[in-house]
Amino acid sequence: MAIRSFLAFELPEEIKRVVTEISGEARKLPIQVRWVKVSSIHLTVVFMGDVEEADLPGIQEVVGQVCHGYAPFSLAVNGMGIFGPVRNPRVLWIGLEGHVDRMARFRHALHAGLKPLGIREEKRPFRPHLTLGRFRKGPNPGTVIDRFLSRYQDLSGPECSLEKLVLFRSQLGPGGAIYHKLHSWPLTGVR
Repeated sequence: MAIRSFLAFELPEEIKRVVTEISGEARKLPIQVRWVKVSSIHLTVVFMGDVEEADLPGIQEVVGQVCHGYAPFSLAVNGMGIFGPVRNPRVLWIGLEGHVDRMARFRHALHAGLKPLGIREEKRPFRPHLTLGRFRKGPNPGTVIDRFLSRYQDLSGPECSLEKLVLFRSQLGPGGAIYHKLHSWPLTGVR
């Protein structure tokens, strides 16, 4: 049986507090957005899509080896933005800064190990972000979004440590995706 899965970091409480505050403010805007529950927001590193349950032991072995080689990552909230043009945005997100280059190498190492297991490599550059919501089709939210992004252009938060990578299963339902933790690995290396 295939399961929809991804590898991600859960948010430290300090980052979650900032995300909760900003998400609450964004939800007051007169825009048509499918909001992500703050409890479901995480930092995705590798989206694997549908994988066979029989392949999970091999995936877990590869991910464990990569995590064993890397030290925890320090990240902090940094700014906000949208994906897509202002006239037709797709995603509203909060940015992150810190060990981004090292995390990109970590993602590359995961992809290299997972590729022989049939996991497709993401070709886009790694831009760590936290998705607050996805825009629905409707009136152009341009001016409202411009003002909101200007208000939070200098958004920053405390530096936090990401110490454990989690394998999540995603089950799509009428109320959105529900995530289940299947396994986790501490980052115990020195890279």
